[in-house]
Amino acid sequence: MEATTKATKGAGGRRGGDRKKSVSKSTKAGLQFPVLELAGNAARDNKKTRINPRHVLLAVRNDEELGKLLQGVTIASGGVLPNINPVLLPKKTSASEKSSGSEPKSPKKA
Repeated sequence: MEATTKATKGAGGRRGGDRKKSVSKSTKAGLQFPVLELAGNAARDNKKTRINPRHVLLAVRNDEELGKLLQGVTIASGGVLPNINPVLLPKKTSASEKSSGSEPKSPKKA
């Protein structure tokens, strides 16, 4: 009797029977949002083959529409966008251009 039940299932259990529904990697990872092409581009820019939360954050924040959609969202382990306030950058003055002159530099001016 056991031989008949195995015959209906097929070789190696490939044909017939209950099939498991395929589960996407996004679902396995517990994502609420599908993996973005932009995140893949961000990963490639950083010479990585695997998308991590940092790449998702960079993709979202650099895209105008996605940034507006996910404005109040915090991405865990995403970090922040690299940004230096221009006020904090060293000033470019004409003194740096004149440094090749014969005038010696003084440490302090009185």
